[in-house]
Amino acid sequence: MEKNHQPDDKENALPAKESPKCCDEEKSGEAEKTEVDTKKSEEMETGETENKEIEKADEKEKDEGGELREPSPPPPPEIEYTLETASDDLERFLSTMSTPKEEEVEAGVEINIPEYIDKYLDLVEEKICKQELPETRVKDDGLFLKAVEQISKLYKNLCALFKLDSSQGPLINRIGRIQQRVMLYLEDEFRSLLEDQSKTAEPDQQKQEEVAEGEDQQQADQSDEESNNFPGYSQEVLANLNKIAMRMISGGYELECCEVYMITRRSAIEEALNKLGFDKISIDEAQKMQWEALEREIPTWITTFKQYANVYFSGERKLAETIFSDYPSLSDSLFSNLTRGLFMQLLNFAEAVAITKRSTEKLFKFLDIYETLRDNISAVDGVFPEDCANELRTETTTTRSRIGDTAICIFCDLENSIKSDTARTAVPGGAVHPLTRYTMNYLKYACDEYKDTLEQVFKEHSKIERADSTSRPRNYEGGDSQNYNNDQENQSPFSAQLMRIMELLDSILEAKSKLYRDVALSSIFMMNNGRYMLQKIKGSAEIHKVMGDTWRRKRSTDLRNYHQSYKRETWMKLLGCLKVEGLSVNGKVVKPELKERFKSFNAMFDEIHKTQSSWVVSDKQLQSELRVSISAIVIPAYRSFLGRFSGYLDPGRQTEKYIKFQPEDIETYIDELFDGNPSMGKRKT
Repeated sequence: MEKNHQPDDKENALPAKESPKCCDEEKSGEAEKTEVDTKKSEEMETGETENKEIEKADEKEKDEGGELREPSPPPPPEIEYTLETASDDLERFLSTMSTPKEEEVEAGVEINIPEYIDKYLDLVEEKICKQELPETRVKDDGLFLKAVEQISKLYKNLCALFKLDSSQGPLINRIGRIQQRVMLYLEDEFRSLLEDQSKTAEPDQQKQEEVAEGEDQQQADQSDEESNNFPGYSQEVLANLNKIAMRMISGGYELECCEVYMITRRSAIEEALNKLGFDKISIDEAQKMQWEALEREIPTWITTFKQYANVYFSGERKLAETIFSDYPSLSDSLFSNLTRGLFMQLLNFAEAVAITKRSTEKLFKFLDIYETLRDNISAVDGVFPEDCANELRTETTTTRSRIGDTAICIFCDLENSIKSDTARTAVPGGAVHPLTRYTMNYLKYACDEYKDTLEQVFKEHSKIERADSTSRPRNYEGGDSQNYNNDQENQSPFSAQLMRIMELLDSILEAKSKLYRDVALSSIFMMNNGRYMLQKIKGSAEIHKVMGDTWRRKRSTDLRNYHQSYKRETWMKLLGCLKVEGLSVNGKVVKPELKERFKSFNAMFDEIHKTQSSWVVSDKQLQSELRVSISAIVIPAYRSFLGRFSGYLDPGRQTEKYIKFQPEDIETYIDELFDGNPSMGKRKT
């Protein structure tokens, strides 16, 4: 045992003996440690190199068909995803998706959802945040609207493939929230684009008024161009509106899109109505209005109806077709719902006018409305969808017929207005009767401005003639009406009615001429009125065409007869004083009788001058004709009588006493007749 411990003692004691060399050994140990570390580092580098070589060898062996014992998966590549690249990936994914069958959905067929879907959704949300900034509009590089379309497709497809309580439920819910967010943004953008453009879309009212007042043609063309461009959206805006509408509808937001469109465009139409000055007036409101107030609204209504029928409705139709180009039935429905109510509102105004109390002064406003409905319905036919157009055409025809019926009644009521003039006071001076002026001006204006329309109205809308509009005065002879216009084989209903009115006026004037006790003045009255009627007929080609040459010739004959009656009652009696019969007895002039003749002539002429100077002949040509004809029979006879018998009077006082007028004086006094100056003498009836 002791031998065995000895070596240990020696070994333990050995270092004590070698202690003087400790420092050198420590230095040597540190050197050896450094060498070992260096070797280890070199070995690690060598190992990595060997590993890489082994990996390369493994890959080479794999390529050569060798088998790898334990292949290690490559690390995932770090790809910088953008919305564009993600969109392309999603597009490829969507193209591989197909709508599953019902049994596949029930069986829970699983489809692998790529991990990049979440990254795509992050990028979309980031894009939405940028788009929602106030300064950002839909104008982009196309990525946003493409993303909207892809989101809608992805949501639709995933909802068809998975149930919300499946493992993909959270993803579907997230996509749904994103879709709702983008659709709300598109809805606001859709509204904003529609409203911003509609503020400047309507044609400028001031320019329309300038054109109406006869401004130069250049301004008129400019106004027409602006009207034709209604509703005034630029091509760029229309393209954006179309893109938004397509995305909203395809994404299941058709109701929201249509609601925004209807509200915005209805507001624009209301604003256009206000600019045109048209106020909404219901039938009940119109019935309570005074005619003067309602009459002032008719020109505005006519302008509004024409503007909408020819410009606004067609513009709205084109707008709907452009924005909803892929959905023609939807655009038709939107347009019809938007404009039908307005069209019916415009028709209601015409209906309200038609049922107002009739009076002759309303005729021309009724005819204006009738012409507006007649001339513009064709424009409406070409704009509205067939079913809606048929309905509106029927409503318009009904309203136009009601206006036409009322217009006929008003025109026929002119007969009653003439017959109701039962005044027993004669017109001073035998002047043109106010009834004559009113009736002839009324008929002339009606024929000049509305003859064709009245012909159409009477032809299309006349009913069984009413007894109170065809009754004749007691002295009416029925044969005259046929003879007046016997050169027209087929007399129109309107021409026949016009002829009846003229005949009635003749008979009424004939009755009123009897109010004058002086037959001569009665003849002047008939001449004045007859001449006035004849001049009105001659001055209007339209009414002359209706009345015909036969009526004109008969009227001229009547005037000559009244003229002869006047001369016979006035001047032939005066000329009786200048007869030579009874002035001579046994070849000698009886001076007392001669003096009495001069005296009677002077007194009678003086009375005629004083009386007839206050009579009225307003037609200058007739006035001149009367004076010339009077002078032609009076002055030669007086000059001859004066030259033959003035010498039988003693010069001096007798001549001055009995010869008060020279022929030149007679001519001067005749030229003072019919001036209507009451101061010239007393008024005699």
